[in-house]
Amino acid sequence: MPELCTQLGLPVPAEGGDKRGRLHAAFDETSSDSIRELAQRMIVRGYLVGSLRNDVQELLWADGPSIELPKRARRELARALQRVDLFHSWEKFQGLLHSLFVLRIALSTLIFGGGGPDQLEEIHRHFVRNPEDANVEWLFDELQVYEISDNRFRRFLEGLTSADVQVDAENQAAIVAVMNVVLRSYGVELRETGHDGGYPVFSAVSLRAARGRPKNLIFASTSKPDIRFRDAVNNDIEIASNQDDVLVYDRPLGTDGLRWRELQSWWAEATGVNDVDQAKKTLYLRLLNCLPESSPPQRLLFKSFFSSFRDAVPNLPALLPEVWLHWDPKTVKQRGPRALLTHRMDFLMLMPGGGRVIIEVDGQQHYGDGHGLADPHRYAQLAAGQRELSLAGYEVYRFAGVELRGDDGPAAVKTFFERLFAHHGVRLPA
Repeated sequence: MPELCTQLGLPVPAEGGDKRGRLHAAFDETSSDSIRELAQRMIVRGYLVGSLRNDVQELLWADGPSIELPKRARRELARALQRVDLFHSWEKFQGLLHSLFVLRIALSTLIFGGGGPDQLEEIHRHFVRNPEDANVEWLFDELQVYEISDNRFRRFLEGLTSADVQVDAENQAAIVAVMNVVLRSYGVELRETGHDGGYPVFSAVSLRAARGRPKNLIFASTSKPDIRFRDAVNNDIEIASNQDDVLVYDRPLGTDGLRWRELQSWWAEATGVNDVDQAKKTLYLRLLNCLPESSPPQRLLFKSFFSSFRDAVPNLPALLPEVWLHWDPKTVKQRGPRALLTHRMDFLMLMPGGGRVIIEVDGQQHYGDGHGLADPHRYAQLAAGQRELSLAGYEVYRFAGVELRGDDGPAAVKTFFERLFAHHGVRLPA
């Protein structure tokens, strides 16, 4: 029992009692933050199999990016894939199928230990031994691809485009190109989102998602940072002075965006704080303290986010304050007509599926002059900047400062985030 618990990362239960009771006690002692990692370990080690494995996978994927592709799109993809080699490594393709589907085993195999064609053998016969008989629509029917969840289907497509299954980059590019002809007509595409062992990694994302991969997140700044390139070839930057006035998150991001638990892990490592509760507290205070005292509504929004969702926060997208979107060593006056319109965002959230959400809290300085009168030119600049952001793939949401004053402010913040998370497929605990 102790060995099993150690392998799974469970607390070792006290001696005494039956094995089932001790195992249940170990589960009860596991923190909610560790349940996800425990379930993933149990799947990888083969402790969860069949339909139970699939049910747990669906729960793990529930709060991830969701790409909806109806049965018609899946059938069109099957027909398009008929024109290319579906895979170039049978062993890796087998692994992909085993990781996502419950494959049918022949009854004679279960009873007599062999002799009957199971599902995998039939696929091998059609696609390997007799490739002239390969039929992708038949394969999709066999695997019930037309009925599986959107999350499972997305992972099937991403697995088909992986370097393991396609063997080399040319094969990857060919299958991605064929898939994207169909996917783009449904508002989705396979987009390069990273690298693994020198090969590109492709993820299914919405066409509305901002292009490119975040490389340096410069946030929590109390002043304009003094930035310089340490290595311009690799896009490595450093803060040349007043380093404590700004934070730079430079870890790679996947399709899940940036969640609080990942930000907290980075913060704990960067600051050397090993205690989880202390890391949570110090990160929260560092981010809160970067918000201007002159903007109570902005501070209320940040505080209300945490008070609204409390224990759910670690699994939610991180609410990054005071984020630099554009950075120019010259001032707006020096740059003149070519100056970038929007420099610093009040808040940024990197959502699942490549979504980027900007939240702005507008005080009078956003639309009025120094005398409290409406300024059409200032408002026009604000509107032009928002158009640029929207066309670049950012979602921009604005609060008027007056909305976040008084007793109704926290409730308005909670309602907004609940609707925002529902829009992006981020699930909140019941």
